[in-house]
Amino acid sequence: MEKADDIMAMCLHAGQLMLRYGSETFRVEDTMRRMGQAAGMEQVNTFVTTTAIFLSFKSPVDQRDHIQMLRIEERYQDLSKVTSVNQLSREYVSGLLTSREVKKQLKEIEESPMNYPVWFIYLASGIGGGAFSYLIGSSIMDMLPAALGGLVTAVALVRYQMRLKVKFFSEFLASFTGALIAMLMVQMGLVMNTNQVIIGTIIPLVPGVPLTNAVRDLMSGDLVAGVARGAEAAVSSMSIAGGVAVALTIFFV
Repeated sequence: MEKADDIMAMCLHAGQLMLRYGSETFRVEDTMRRMGQAAGMEQVNTFVTTTAIFLSFKSPVDQRDHIQMLRIEERYQDLSKVTSVNQLSREYVSGLLTSREVKKQLKEIEESPMNYPVWFIYLASGIGGGAFSYLIGSSIMDMLPAALGGLVTAVALVRYQMRLKVKFFSEFLASFTGALIAMLMVQMGLVMNTNQVIIGTIIPLVPGVPLTNAVRDLMSGDLVAGVARGAEAAVSSMSIAGGVAVALTIFFV
């Protein structure tokens, strides 16, 4: 049987990657608990919030309790990595992989690039913005300005996040930039339905995954994590709305 410290590090690393890249807290807790039990640990207990992971268990070798906390400093959206870690944990629990192989593959998952290149994310944001504006009532002619605005918003968000540590301020500036571009196109006579184009422009910023995870955490009984994720989604929404409001104020006041 491996050392308890090695098992602790492996379980925490798996949970860290899942939580960092957008997994629900109950899934992180379940994965870590199953991995700890598969390693032979006793009395495995996990507690996960949106920013921290707690893991404790008793080692059958020395009959000592081991507990450790790991703080999550950064969070992204890459569900492909969540799926990879989840599958890796299933193979470990089934006995198909050793803990050494799991540690190696966890490191490879962490160091692997994003599932989609940045240019593809920009393109998808533009197409999504144009399509969504059409779905809520804009004309076909307005799809191109909305797509351009969505693309600019996505580019602005990535650039701001590279320079600013405050996530909500980056979202505020990105929504301001996108709405400003949309209003400039309105002033140039390129837009017929202003409201729909602005909505399409900021749609790449909408916190859909955090909001969905908040509902799922609440429904699974993880009240602390659910409320925290809901608050995060609410503050993001207010930041986005604030950026649009400032841009509109420049043109109408």
